Amino acid sequence: MSYSNAVQELIDQLGRLPGIGPKSAQRVAFYLLKVPREDALSLSQAIIEAKERVSYCERCFNLSESGDECPICVNPRREDGLVCVVEDSQDIVAIERTQEFRGRYHVLGGAFSPIDGVGVEQLRIKELMSRVADEDISEVIVATNPNLEGEATAALLVKYLKPMGVRVTRIAMGLPVGGDLEYADELTLGRALEGRKIIDGSETAPAAGTV
Repeated sequence: MSYSNAVQELIDQLGRLPGIGPKSAQRVAFYLLKVPREDALSLSQAIIEAKERVSYCERCFNLSESGDECPICVNPRREDGLVCVVEDSQDIVAIERTQEFRGRYHVLGGAFSPIDGVGVEQLRIKELMSRVADEDISEVIVATNPNLEGEATAALLVKYLKPMGVRVTRIAMGLPVGGDLEYADELTLGRALEGRKIIDGSETAPAAGTV
């Protein structure tokens, strides 16, 4: 069975979303077609407003709706010397729920995975090194996901940050291997932050280009 051009285009566009397969895209498309027009327009308007109003913090690259810097970066009560490095902005939300961390953040924009086309240049490692050089940062906490890509990213950060004399620690593995931070409960993630350890650089770092 083939659908009209408009319906097929809607299914195709929904299918481009992460975690949405062909069947799920079809179900969502037919749901949107059945809801009242006002509900569908509200959804489309919310997407448009988010794209227009939300940008990236010029300091830590977290999502920001309040101007050049995000609310965490402009908060004078946060610890300037402590920076937690995460893969994506949703990881910040997960860590903030623990209420265990009072420092600042740096969003890499992904994890080191050459097979997926994500190398050093695709991550914000150079920007992190600039912050370590320019700001009074005494410790960098690596809070990448506990999977192969996250571990490779952590080893890569050690390679670049250790020579700069900054203390580099890794959150303790109270998190399940292969899981994502955004799905961790507050207690598990809080204990992982409390039990972070120093990365001594003995792990084998992946091959990388020049930052």
